[in-house]
Amino acid sequence: MPQPHCRKPRLGAVVLFTLLAACTTVPITGRSQLNLLDPSTEAQLGDQAFAEVEQKSPISHDPAANAMVERVGRRLAAASGLKENWQFIVIAEPKVNAFALPGGKVAVYAGMLPVAQNDAGLATVLAHEIGHVMAHHSAERISRSELVEAGTNLASGVLGGGNPQSQQLLGALLGAGATFGLELPFSRQQEYEADHIGLDLMARAGYDPRDAIAFWRRMMAQAQSGAVPELLSDHPSDQNRIAELERLLPEAMQNYRPA
Repeated sequence: MPQPHCRKPRLGAVVLFTLLAACTTVPITGRSQLNLLDPSTEAQLGDQAFAEVEQKSPISHDPAANAMVERVGRRLAAASGLKENWQFIVIAEPKVNAFALPGGKVAVYAGMLPVAQNDAGLATVLAHEIGHVMAHHSAERISRSELVEAGTNLASGVLGGGNPQSQQLLGALLGAGATFGLELPFSRQQEYEADHIGLDLMARAGYDPRDAIAFWRRMMAQAQSGAVPELLSDHPSDQNRIAELERLLPEAMQNYRPA
C-alpha cells in the first residue's frame, strides 16, 4: 500500500500567500498596499539614512527657523497618532524642498521657509511629509521595486531566448517600460496620497486646510517655466495637485477645528 505523503505547495501559492500576508491598509485613504518590510527594519533604514543626511548636510542653526519647524512639526506629529522618535531639522541650503524618512525623521530646506511664509504654509509641507511616514511609502516603494526587478529579470531571461545581447536589450526596454509605465505613475499616486493624508492631518492639528491651496499656488507662481511634464516626473504638476486638493477640501474641513 502506498504511504500517504504531504504535497508540497506550489511556488505560485507560496508567493500569493506571502503577498496577501504583506498587504496593509493606508490610514485615512484606506488604500490597500504591499509592504514586505517589517516596521523595525523600515525604521532602521530611516535612522541610517538620516544619520548620513546629518553628516553630509549643513544643518541650520537659525533659532527662528528651527523653532518654527519644531513647533509646527511637533503639533502635526501629535495629531498623527504615531509613536515615532520624531526629529525635525532645517538644512541650510536654498532648495525649495523637504523630505521625510521612516521612523519620523523630517528635514526642511531653508529655501522652503520663504515660500511657506507662516505656520499654516509650513504645516502644508510638513503634513505632506508626515503623510508619507504614516502611509509607509518608503517601505512600499522598496517592496514594489524588488518585485518589478524580479519580474523584469524573469521576462528578459525568457524572452531573450538565452542570447546575452538579446537579454540585455530586452532588460533595458522592460526597465524603461517599468519606469514610465509603473514606477513614475505609482510615485505620483503616492504624492497625491500624501497630500490627501496631509490635508486631513492639518485639519486635525488645527491648521486651516484652505491654506494648503494657497501654499501650492505660491509654489506654482515661483516655479520655473521649464518644469518637467508630469508624464516624465515622479511628482504631480502643481496645477493638478491644486485641483485634487480642492476636491478633497470639503472632507478635510469637516475635521477642522481652529487651534
